[in-house]
Amino acid sequence: MTDDQYPPLPPMTTGPAGKCPHCGEGSIFNGFITLKERCDVCGLDLSFADAADGPAFFVMLIASVPVLGFALWMTLSVGAAYWLTALLTLPLLVLFCVLPLRPIKGWLVSSQYFHKAEQGRLDHEH
Repeated sequence: MTDDQYPPLPPMTTGPAGKCPHCGEGSIFNGFITLKERCDVCGLDLSFADAADGPAFFVMLIASVPVLGFALWMTLSVGAAYWLTALLTLPLLVLFCVLPLRPIKGWLVSSQYFHKAEQGRLDHEH
């Protein structure tokens, strides 16, 4: 298929599923969060994708609030010992940070493609 035959796909449908933002069929991931060089189906070059620390930032931002709330509740309301709070909180933190990492990275990569995001450049003409 040519570029004309692929309709624009919204990042919220392709990204979290780890699908190619161009064709919506091939996978963009080689491993857990390692990106492929190109889509196996349509051949889209994925070298444009640079999510950098974005996925980790969003995951930490989202995960820290409920886990911190749980830890404070355990310590202040229930009166649990610090070691028990840590024992229960650390697995929650790992779970809430690892599971959403791949879908969020896929969403950011798909958003970069959908919105044609590029590296910033200085305009030397002015």
